[in-house]
Amino acid sequence: MSIIVTGGAGFIGSNFVLDWLESHDEPVINLDVLTYAGNLQNLASIATDKRHIFVQGDIGDTNLINRLLNKHQPRAILNFAAESHVDRSIHGPEDFIQTNILGTFRLLDAVRAYWTTLTDENKTQFRFLHVSTDEVYGSLNKNDHAFTENNRYEPNSPYSASKAASDHLVRAYHHTYGLPVLTTNCSNNYGPFHFPEKLIPLIIVNALAGKALPVYGDGMQIRDWLYVKDHCSAIRRVLEAGITGETYNIGGWNEMPNIMIVNTVCTLLDELRGRPDQKSYSEQITYVTDRPGHDRRYAIDASKIERELGWKPAETFTTGIRKTVQWYLDNQDWVETVLSGNYRQWVEKNYNGRSV
Repeated sequence: MSIIVTGGAGFIGSNFVLDWLESHDEPVINLDVLTYAGNLQNLASIATDKRHIFVQGDIGDTNLINRLLNKHQPRAILNFAAESHVDRSIHGPEDFIQTNILGTFRLLDAVRAYWTTLTDENKTQFRFLHVSTDEVYGSLNKNDHAFTENNRYEPNSPYSASKAASDHLVRAYHHTYGLPVLTTNCSNNYGPFHFPEKLIPLIIVNALAGKALPVYGDGMQIRDWLYVKDHCSAIRRVLEAGITGETYNIGGWNEMPNIMIVNTVCTLLDELRGRPDQKSYSEQITYVTDRPGHDRRYAIDASKIERELGWKPAETFTTGIRKTVQWYLDNQDWVETVLSGNYRQWVEKNYNGRSV
């Protein structure tokens, strides 16, 4: 028996693969196209592990998917593969349409054809788990209840719209064809191997480099924060015991504004690796023009997964963010590798020209 993980060289996917092989002997076929955010260095610790089979390729490549399914006969597909950065979707939405919508469709269709060939018992046991985001629900007002699985979809960016479409396709393949699917919608992840275009690793990298720490607008956009290893444990639990056709929201119960996140990271860096001039990294904070259509607040109500599957996060934000900052300090070689010319060009494109 085996599982196929798509997008398994990215941030969340690679953490999942590493965690899976720590606790399971079941092989993982890891399919990743290796865009800018896919990094085999994330998987260096299992480079010689025979349980890990890496295949470079696209979820939209139907012939490749068919070959992998027929060769490895997996009992489950876990779909992490996605374009996932809102800012990039604003500058270039087509990649998001291609991967998140068309890619998910082609993957689903190939999996459906494979699933129909299985024995009745294997059909019943098979699972297609689709990893999605809380951003599909839109934006909350200050006093609104956190997102539940019953919230209406109201995506506000090309990224979230493309993920909403992929969620709907997964749902449709269950209701139309009977494909045994599971969907998870998570809040903002953070932790090891996070590509430094996202808030927390960007702040760490820029702070240590003596650069400005850009904060959009007034910095009061609120997010729920989920330590990536907690997310991985939740996905394993949903795969193990989730009811097919159901959606499970996964959150960390850690709502806080972006500026508080930035100040927390600065305080930890002050403690763990202070500036040579003994000033606080917080002096590098710079407020810049907000991005278009920036959602004001996301919040996840993770009661369902706790009530029905017995899962809740192991990390508080206090413990998780300390582990994260320390990981980046201890893994500067990894940081230097990902800070390629492409990354620098992206940062310049996204932040240059934003008024202070």
